[in-house]
Amino acid sequence: MTLRAQPINVVSILGNDYSIKAPEGQEATLAQAVQMLNTALAQTKRQYPTLIGDKLLVLAALNLCSRQIELQDEHRKTLERTQAQIDATVDAIVRTMAEQ
Repeated sequence: MTLRAQPINVVSILGNDYSIKAPEGQEATLAQAVQMLNTALAQTKRQYPTLIGDKLLVLAALNLCSRQIELQDEHRKTLERTQAQIDATVDAIVRTMAEQ
């Protein structure tokens, strides 16, 4: 059995380079995450131009987390609505079959 070394990816965040090992096949996901973080940092910097360093990073991360929570809540509500529609459809089918 041979162990494959995970490739090291160098990413830049706030002008600092970070060497990050991404599991095989996850390099694109890492690149997308870095792009998303850098975009959030740029948006946060436009809103709060005096923020720098850790404060900018923390506020951007909190904004991303808040958006993730909103998306999870929307997803949960969508699943609940979909399940209610499925239940109603199943009930209608059962009633129709019972009438026959």
